[in-house]
Parts: sequence; C-alpha cells; structure tokens
Amino acid sequence: MCNIGRLGAWMIVCWLVAAPRMTSGGEPTIEFEPLSPDLVAVPQNLLSLIHSKEVQQELGLSEAKKKVEWEEALRSIDAIWWPARIQPAAQQRKLIADQERKAIDELKRIRGSAAVTRLRQIELQSQSSRILVRPEVIRFLKMDTKQVKSLYELFAGIDKRGATLAAEKKGVDSDEAKAYANEKQNESKLALAILTPMQVDRLVRSLGTTFDTSKLERIYPLAPELVDSGNWTTSEHPSLKSMQGQVVLVHFYAFQCHNCVANFGHYKRWDESLKKKGVQVIGIQTPETSPESDPAKVTAASKKEGFHFPVLIDLERKNWDAWGNTMWPTVYVVDKQGYIRFWWQGELNWQGATVDKKIESVVEQLLAEST
Repeated sequence: MCNIGRLGAWMIVCWLVAAPRMTSGGEPTIEFEPLSPDLVAVPQNLLSLIHSKEVQQELGLSEAKKKVEWEEALRSIDAIWWPARIQPAAQQRKLIADQERKAIDELKRIRGSAAVTRLRQIELQSQSSRILVRPEVIRFLKMDTKQVKSLYELFAGIDKRGATLAAEKKGVDSDEAKAYANEKQNESKLALAILTPMQVDRLVRSLGTTFDTSKLERIYPLAPELVDSGNWTTSEHPSLKSMQGQVVLVHFYAFQCHNCVANFGHYKRWDESLKKKGVQVIGIQTPETSPESDPAKVTAASKKEGFHFPVLIDLERKNWDAWGNTMWPTVYVVDKQGYIRFWWQGELNWQGATVDKKIESVVEQLLAEST
C-alpha cells in the first residue's frame, strides 16, 4: 500500500523548472481511464489520496453532509482495500484497481464530473514520471514507439535494481544502495529528456494547478469497526464509532505470545498516562493457541497483567481478518476522525527500536488536531 509522502511524490514544479514553457491557447485535457492493475510500473495512489483531508477539501467533500456521504462510501471501499495489503502483489493490484473504479463512481455521484477530473489530475501528479507509460498519457502526448520503449526500459531497469537490492538486503550505506537512490532521485529528469519540450509543456498544462502530495499525512483507511464477539475482559464494550473524537490505540495480541508480552508494559503505561488526555487503549486478543481460545483464561491473564482497558476476545478472528492482520503483536493508531494514521508490527523496542516513543509522538500530534 503506497505511502505517497514517503515514496517520492512528484511536484509539477520539477517539470516546470526543467523544461521551457510554450505559449498556446486553451488548456489541453487528458481522456482519463482507470489504471490497469497490470501496469506495475505505475503506483496505485488514488485510494491513499482520497483519504487525505487536503484532497477531500480540494474536491469539495468537507461540507458536513457530503463528508458523511463520502465516508460511508469509503468504509465500503476500505473493507476491501485494507486487507488487500496482505495479498500477493498481483492480486493486491487487482483488488485495488476494482476499488479505484468504485471510488471514481462514488465521487462522480456525490460531487460530479469536475471533481473526478481534478482527482485524476492530482493522481497523475502524485505518480511522478511514471504517468508517462499510462496509455491515455501516451496517446495524449502522441509519443512515438521509440519514446515509449525508452520509458519502459528506464523504469524497468530502475525497478529491477531496486528489487535486487531488497532481495540482497543491501544496507542504505552500500555503494549499490547509494547509486540506486541517486538514480531514483533523477528518474523524472531522465524521463523528461525522452520527451520533446512541446510534449512536456502539453502535459504540464493538462495537469491543472500544482497540488503537493508529498506532505499528505492521512493516507490510510478508516479503521474497521470492532466486531463484537460478546466476549470482553471488562464490562465496557466500546465501539470505534462511540469513541469518535478520541485518539484510539488498538493493539492485537495473544497472551502466550512472547513478543506480545514484551509490549505489555507500554500498553499499561499508555492507558495510565494518556487516558486523561482523551486517548483510549483497546486490546484485541486473537487466539493463536488453545488456551487463548478460552475467554475465562484470556480474562484471567488480562487481570494478572494489570490490564484495566477493555479487551475484545476475537474468538472467530473476525477482527483479525477485517484489519488484514498478520502478526502478533500489532499496534494501530486511530485519529479522532476514525482514520488509521500509523501502525507497527512486532515488538516496540525490538533490537533497540523506540517505536513506543514514535507512537506517543504521533498521538500528541493527533491530539492537537481539530475534530
């Protein structure tokens, strides 16, 4: 699942600086079409974009009634999108492509064709020079066969080197990693050199007003609502809907899991120190072993550990599946609006890591946000 802010979002200004502007009449328009899941050279950014507060404002979705209607549509989309991240790459891209088409249909229904056009412009801006191998862009710019072949070779070569580095687990300080980072940084410049100045100018003008996607922070789904199994360790049976306006820390665990136990102190500390600030800690105990499938034993273990926060006993793994979870433990940070803003799999202090502090920093940031 693409993190636009961290994976090198592109700003049109880079193109404007790199190429001369031509003068011409009305602004050209691209006949947009859905991104094919088979076009793996191009990142699927659209679903991340439509969760962003800034993009929603740009598309006129911030007004109360439209916001409610839009978030209802998002919940249906997110129920597929979020768990899709654990699927094999090809299957994941197909599932995402299906939900991108649904999102476009919903946006058109709620805000009309002009909003869809603007979203498409923002999507293309976020995809950097990779948009040059999208079929509608190729047709729009009237690229010749040689240009298209050169672009595919450029992107394929960069991607292959990145995959090789990942497979060989080369450190960021290795010569190979540094060379790859430099190549990625210069990718747009290399791609731009394949186009004519007139093609560059035509493309820039078709993308509308510059929209900086590099600093978007809310790019993950609305958190799945808790599936109440009827088994809790406390008398409290909260829902995420009932906790709107609060920051919520949701953690999946199993009480016999060694890595989970290593995090327990942090969960208790957060419950004690952050609750007065309006932060709610919720545990979800999804069983891994036979004893963890016994609600009485889960409750006894919770009391023994000193958990005063509510724990939902996820006997049928419905919450595990809805969240697309794959590992014990996993912690999710949910903002006041109900959006997932950060998550972490594994021990918070594994091999010197300080993810507990990172989560606390995220929480403080979210507490300062308006509802």
